[in-house]
Amino acid sequence: MSSHQYLVPQEFEGERLDRFLVSVLADHSRSQIQKLITDGRVTLDRKDAKANLALRPGDRVTVDLPPPAPTTIGPEALPLEILYQDPDLVVLNKPAGMVVHPSAGHASGTLVNALLHHIGDLSGVGGELRPGIVHRLDRGTSGVMVVAKHDTAHQELARQFHDREVEKEYIALVWGVVQAGRRIDAPIGRDPVHRQKMSQRSRRSREAVTRITRAFHLPGLSLCQVAIHTGRTHQIRVHLSAIGHPIVGDALYGGVHRRVAGDIRAVQRLQRPFLHSARLAFHHPRDGRRMEFTASLPPDLLDVLEALPGWADREEE
Repeated sequence: MSSHQYLVPQEFEGERLDRFLVSVLADHSRSQIQKLITDGRVTLDRKDAKANLALRPGDRVTVDLPPPAPTTIGPEALPLEILYQDPDLVVLNKPAGMVVHPSAGHASGTLVNALLHHIGDLSGVGGELRPGIVHRLDRGTSGVMVVAKHDTAHQELARQFHDREVEKEYIALVWGVVQAGRRIDAPIGRDPVHRQKMSQRSRRSREAVTRITRAFHLPGLSLCQVAIHTGRTHQIRVHLSAIGHPIVGDALYGGVHRRVAGDIRAVQRLQRPFLHSARLAFHHPRDGRRMEFTASLPPDLLDVLEALPGWADREEE
């Protein structure tokens, strides 16, 4: 059993207790949080804990976490590109199309299944459904991820993500002309109508900040380097769509166009959003040294770029 205390900041005024705890215990699902509350493992300094309790700034929340249950997930010999590993962590290049952890409709074939085959010794902080997983990438997103090998590393890495000490950069191909330096500061929450989507129309939104740090313009398109200061679900996809520049290939957020000019028709080959986690930097959980990892664009994205007018000229510069 381990005990953790959290002081509710101003930005969470009026937020439900279970949603607040999902934000600070990023390695636990909302259903896991609700079970902790039901089991009496969550207490407040002012009244009884209930999942739907509206919080006030300054509330002190205490969570007693039980030891993780042994995983029942089976290892699977799936291909996995490991960029780095040591006794504390693993850094990998996740392929597009792979779900990070088992969920409804994805009981096998996930990154966790692959990790249990390749690594074996993963942390259990996230509960049995997602051992070792500190953060996630969407199923259709490829690129760099870090995974914890034991609970101490897991807790420290999760803290860095929560405290925004981790640098995260993505490459995205979007519709239209986007200028470098643009900052998108707009809260995100669950869409009130389409529950599979996130949006800026939610009544319970949380702060989200995205920056376009570089942009290369192609006919009707922009290849952007994107930095995120928060890690909300679908954040980049929602923000770019909201400013009128959805990610090419992103059917959920308006990035699939039925009519495309002939010179850029190559974008119709995409089977997923053109979004790639290109760089991840954090402090090592044991000794604090700064670590940085990058992953090049995978073949499916490179093939599209190489078929677009203007891309070859850029490479020759």
